[in-house]
Amino acid sequence: MVSRVRVWLNRTYAENVFFMDQLRRNPCGRAVEIHATHGDPDSPILAAADIAAMEPEGLSPAAYVEYALDQCARHSIDVFVPVLHQTALAGHREEFAAVGTALLAPPAEAVHTFQDKVVAYEAVEKLGVPVPPWWRVRTADELIAAVDELEAAGHKACFKPASGAGGVGFRIITRTPFSLMHLSGFPSPYMPLDLVVQALRQADEPVDWLVMPLLGEPEVSVDCLTGPDGRVRMAVGRTKNGRRRGFTLDPSFIEPARVLAEGFGLHYLTNIQFRMLGDEPVLMDVNTRPAGGLHQLSQCGINAPWAAVRLALGEEPGDVVPPFLGSDYAVVSGPRAVRPASAPEQHADLDLPAHVSAPDAVTEAQPAHATHSAKATRTAQAAQSSDRPLTV
Repeated sequence: MVSRVRVWLNRTYAENVFFMDQLRRNPCGRAVEIHATHGDPDSPILAAADIAAMEPEGLSPAAYVEYALDQCARHSIDVFVPVLHQTALAGHREEFAAVGTALLAPPAEAVHTFQDKVVAYEAVEKLGVPVPPWWRVRTADELIAAVDELEAAGHKACFKPASGAGGVGFRIITRTPFSLMHLSGFPSPYMPLDLVVQALRQADEPVDWLVMPLLGEPEVSVDCLTGPDGRVRMAVGRTKNGRRRGFTLDPSFIEPARVLAEGFGLHYLTNIQFRMLGDEPVLMDVNTRPAGGLHQLSQCGINAPWAAVRLALGEEPGDVVPPFLGSDYAVVSGPRAVRPASAPEQHADLDLPAHVSAPDAVTEAQPAHATHSAKATRTAQAAQSSDRPLTV
């Protein structure tokens, strides 16, 4: 009898409830036990898991590695999908392997390269993949110079943190004076240049921004699955043009994504994003983790999470090619279960790592999916959560 596969997702994005759903609906019919930890008790990730726990707050990256190794050993985790502290965790791959856990993440060097967008753009250009013109800006004068140069070339300027994810801190520069127009309707990403300059001049410390032209649509996110041998098994593009979403295998997006995945050793699931500079696709960003929208590939007949888990287990899923491209669609929100607020915490008397001051409960979640709804809640072994929010 084939044993069940234990998969752990640490503090991750709410959309990864769909990642969990696809693991359970795997085409091999293999039993999967999903563990999840988070810092937010109301994350739907916890309710969707079979075994759920809060993470300890305030751990340094090094202490978090200790915590994660302990988690994997205690719960016999087969595959760990890290998002929080991915770089630190990836640097200890052999230690995780020693306790029987495969890390579903690229090597630490690759993760580190794409944490800083300036370092990433410089490295990507050497491989011949087009990137937009960019300026690293730390002061008001540097911002003004970059915006002047972009506008002189006919571009609209925008900026975002040199390090960051998920569009946090993205703003578009406008010369329009601040007025009631900026206060009507929904909040806008447009920021008057004079107010940004004023804020920079009054700041106590410099910023670290990447200034570049506002790129055009479509935005194409290429989901890649690459083996530890460096060979790409899957590369499928998801297109975004306003509300409309779709899929593409256009070589102008797929081929540079393959070059990056192979050239930087972006093992397992990564997401490589392009936008248009005029008529040319240019790299926008590289995410060294499964994309929140990865589950949308199911509309093309693909179960990418399960293919990645098989690869991490040392099995060969073969080339993952969509048998068809799904029709265009739009994304709408829907309800997902959270854990009952009134559920009493259960504590286990366990020997915990020295860096954990007090154990939080590990509970068997009451999942929303029918196949697990009959399972009774039970006390499991202890685990805790991490130090900064990483959720939507």
